[in-house]
Amino acid sequence: MANPLHITAILAMSADGKISTDSEKPARFSSPQDLEHLEEQISLCDAIIFGANTLRAYGTTLTIKQAHLLAQREARKQTPQPINIVCSSSGKLEDHYRFFEQPIKRILLTTKEGKINWLNSINHTDKKILFNEYIITKNNQRKIDWQDTFNYLQNININRIGILGGGELIASILAENLLDDLWLTLCPVILGGKKAPTPVAGVHLKSPVPLELKEIKQIGEELFLHYQIKKINDQP
Repeated sequence: MANPLHITAILAMSADGKISTDSEKPARFSSPQDLEHLEEQISLCDAIIFGANTLRAYGTTLTIKQAHLLAQREARKQTPQPINIVCSSSGKLEDHYRFFEQPIKRILLTTKEGKINWLNSINHTDKKILFNEYIITKNNQRKIDWQDTFNYLQNININRIGILGGGELIASILAENLLDDLWLTLCPVILGGKKAPTPVAGVHLKSPVPLELKEIKQIGEELFLHYQIKKINDQP
């Protein structure tokens, strides 16, 4: 019997509900404490998933460095670092990011057309492996089929998954009623801007998604909020 699948979104947000000033710019408003919190949450995951714009914004991924977190992963028989899965239906990515030099396993989640676009764009004279594997969605509408994707990941023993954004990716998973919980860091800053991205954007949700507050903690001026997603089939 397969282990249960658990999917968590982890992100930081300004007081006015923004996750960055622009979808392709990194968020630079959270604290060292929030980065420690993010590292701790990532350390629990078998894999993390983030979108192409998140890769473009940061150019790297957060790797686990704290010795006690690495020891805990070893005790749980996990690999030292979670698998990093980049989601891009178009496959239109650049290969110069430091992300491709980091000591992690990388997977590209894309479409058939996206894989072709990616392979046509990279420098084939370079012998290094950029993505170790590809997951090709079965959806024929150039969109990611999340239910099929998570079924595949669970079949290869990837059971705990962290979703790091951006907002459109999180919204697409919420729209399929697949997100289990949410860690949201509320940061003491106001960003403003009509085009500044929010935690959930780009996909119309059929109805509001209710949350149940499971945990709250304060460190300095930041609030760390842990919500359980009340899924449709769980509601009375």
